[in-house]
Amino acid sequence: MSQYKTFKTERLTIRPTLEQDADLIYQLMNTPKFLKYVGNRKINSIEDAEKYIQAKMMPQLQILGYSSYSLITNADGEKIGTCGLYDRDGIDGIDIGFGLLPQYEGLGYAYESSCRVMKAAFEEFEIDEIKAITSKENMSSQRLLEKLGLEMVGTTKLPSDNEELLLYRIEK
Repeated sequence: MSQYKTFKTERLTIRPTLEQDADLIYQLMNTPKFLKYVGNRKINSIEDAEKYIQAKMMPQLQILGYSSYSLITNADGEKIGTCGLYDRDGIDGIDIGFGLLPQYEGLGYAYESSCRVMKAAFEEFEIDEIKAITSKENMSSQRLLEKLGLEMVGTTKLPSDNEELLLYRIEK
């Protein structure tokens, strides 16, 4: 774990998502917003979440040095969500994504973590451009992406999904 970077902000510790975060991933991926805007990942148990982390998150972390990050409050050590840089099928480049447990939405954590992860992307991981996708109905995600400085550049569809998504980007 120490070979991978962890980041700190005023209120958060942002560290790679590991198997020990399976409970967070299970909760997050079964929230109404996640299911509506991201989709059903069929994470029906903590064990499913562990397998998902092993199969989907760890390989990218091991290859690229970044992936999904768990957001942990500095004040009380609560795991509140994720923010990450994803090498996603169907997106040419690296995609930033975020999600919070419902009780932590609207408190600035997504902005705070996304700013720090973008800074790391540009300065430490030497990524020149970040993209993001969001559902046309997900207004809060669109507002956050625009607040982060990303511009909407068109639409796209992911493989095996018919939904047309808004595509955003920002350059270093």
